[in-house]
Amino acid sequence: MLGIILISGNTYAQHDNLHRRSSVYEAPKDPLVIQKLDKWQDLKFGMIIHWGVYAVPGMIESWALCSEDWINRDSTVTYNDFKKWYWGLADEFNPVNFDPDQWADAADAAGMKYLVFTTKHHDGFNMFDTQQTDYKITAGPFKNHPKSNVAKYVFEAFRKKDFMIGAYFSKPDWHSQYYWWSKYATADRNNNYDIRKNPWRWNKYKEFTYNQIGELMHDYGAIDILWLDGGWVRPLETVNEEVLSWGARIPEWSQDIDMPKIAKMAREAQPGVLMVDRTVHGPYENYQTPEQSVPAEQLDVPWESCMTLGHSWGYHPRQNYKSVNKVVHTLVEVVAKGGSLLLGVGPKPDGTLPDEDVKRLKGIGDWLEVNGEAIYGTRTVNYYKENNIYFTQDKKGKTFAILLVEENMGIPNTVSWSTQQSVKGKSVRLLDGNKKLEVNKVGEEIVVTIPEKIRKEIKQKEAIVFAFENE
Repeated sequence: MLGIILISGNTYAQHDNLHRRSSVYEAPKDPLVIQKLDKWQDLKFGMIIHWGVYAVPGMIESWALCSEDWINRDSTVTYNDFKKWYWGLADEFNPVNFDPDQWADAADAAGMKYLVFTTKHHDGFNMFDTQQTDYKITAGPFKNHPKSNVAKYVFEAFRKKDFMIGAYFSKPDWHSQYYWWSKYATADRNNNYDIRKNPWRWNKYKEFTYNQIGELMHDYGAIDILWLDGGWVRPLETVNEEVLSWGARIPEWSQDIDMPKIAKMAREAQPGVLMVDRTVHGPYENYQTPEQSVPAEQLDVPWESCMTLGHSWGYHPRQNYKSVNKVVHTLVEVVAKGGSLLLGVGPKPDGTLPDEDVKRLKGIGDWLEVNGEAIYGTRTVNYYKENNIYFTQDKKGKTFAILLVEENMGIPNTVSWSTQQSVKGKSVRLLDGNKKLEVNKVGEEIVVTIPEKIRKEIKQKEAIVFAFENE
């Protein structure tokens, strides 16, 4: 193995590989897309799975292939030797214990409702049986396994749990000679030749991309979401001051892959499929996807925070996990602000989820099993936050107050908030235990009293939820 090839979580989080949120949103007009988008907004909690050859050494996805100043590699190894080593991981990746049902069971136990699976990351290694290249899971040592066409079996396992199905697909492909041409050095994440001078090569790349997405749309069953990553691959005219402020280099030419043609084909094959062309605002970004962050304020457009359960999207042998408490609090905040939470996990190189992932996912699900009424199918309210209390409302007008409880802190005997979020009647229902609690109006505050006996009986202490009918 080469020397230091891991990128620390802190380094990763501080640099411009993270996708920011677009400030512009264009609502879809297709009735089937609108219908599916509304259904997706009811689900609130999903799983994104990053899995590829980068799982073998346990490094943070394929970013180390990219020659940018935030990347941390072993300085004693030449860049070309590193790339040769990385491409060679395809000959070692043999996940003989691949168990998509274990993944689906863990996601279901977590209370998740939709999946986004990485069919291809930026390195170009395909986790499905594409016919456009041999750089794929079905061409290496795993090829004779009965479930070698990994994406097919992942999608099937999650469909059995009634999940909405999303296919992550990287628009850039660093393994393709039509994107990173070996005639030139690979300076950064962008294609490495002038498209204006080499239109044939870029047209071949557009054809390659169209054909791969076409395979996913036609050969892998019902797909609900086409989740396109790599927002620097975009028409030049969409590069505005907002995009330039992210700091990544933008070439002088247009990396346009003809999204109208791709979307037309995708929706003919999968009517109503949600297109998520990340950060490329316009008709093909049906919802926004801030990465590893939660917007500061409530948003009135469809959006999803995608973030990791640990510090890495993919498998890492020393993962720095978020606590169940932290994830529950993040989920509550995201939902109260109008979004959904897409939580990332990375299976091990043998094809199973780490035990610690499974354990923490179950902890999140335990909270949702008791309190999910305040999360699933809800929408925002105007007065959505006061101190450590968030408010949501279901489609029938029932409002929920969700008190975030810090780790190792007790449940208070009274909880209060401003009359700006009023309570009809003299009682509210505590979802944990389905107990009625007394409510009083004291000046300009609503005060809920939790008797000691009930406080001791509360099982899910990450956050406690009060339900009340809205006036």
